[in-house]
Amino acid sequence: MNSFKVPTRSEVSASNQQIFDQLEKGVGFVPNLYAYYAKNETALPDYLAFQNRKSTLTKKEKEVVNLVVSEYNGCEYCQSAHTTIAGLNGFTPDQILEIRGGSASFDARLDALAKFTLVTTKQKGQVSDQAKDAFFAAGFTEVNLIDIVLNIGDKIVSNYIHNLAQFEIDFPKAAPLELAIG
Repeated sequence: MNSFKVPTRSEVSASNQQIFDQLEKGVGFVPNLYAYYAKNETALPDYLAFQNRKSTLTKKEKEVVNLVVSEYNGCEYCQSAHTTIAGLNGFTPDQILEIRGGSASFDARLDALAKFTLVTTKQKGQVSDQAKDAFFAAGFTEVNLIDIVLNIGDKIVSNYIHNLAQFEIDFPKAAPLELAIG
């Protein structure tokens, strides 16, 4: 069995050590996912630039995408991280569970986003005209569509990294969806 280890600050490059210091200052700690990226000289700064790019999506909309994709991909790390972040962005625990399941009945626009995100992820972008029409009818634009796909890509990268490496989750663990609902 492979054992994937999260590097400490002293085990990463000087440029990644500076990023660790910035994360420590801004977030209060270096999440294990980011630390793991730092094993590679350029992966951490590249990923953070991608993740923090300007977007037409609101923080709540980004979290809808993050939660749906992370649930679909079975990434416990990202489910846990984004459950915490979604709560900080005003979602209730029940709303977060519903979003993770691919809907948001409490808000028509977010519901359309959750459903579109799920079908786009499942179908690898090959969605029906009906799904696209419902998405656009909720007020989203082609510009938003591009940002959503980029956000999906961001999450897929993180989901796959954790699913492969299985390093420790350093956020409060999100309950498995079936247990949380049942």
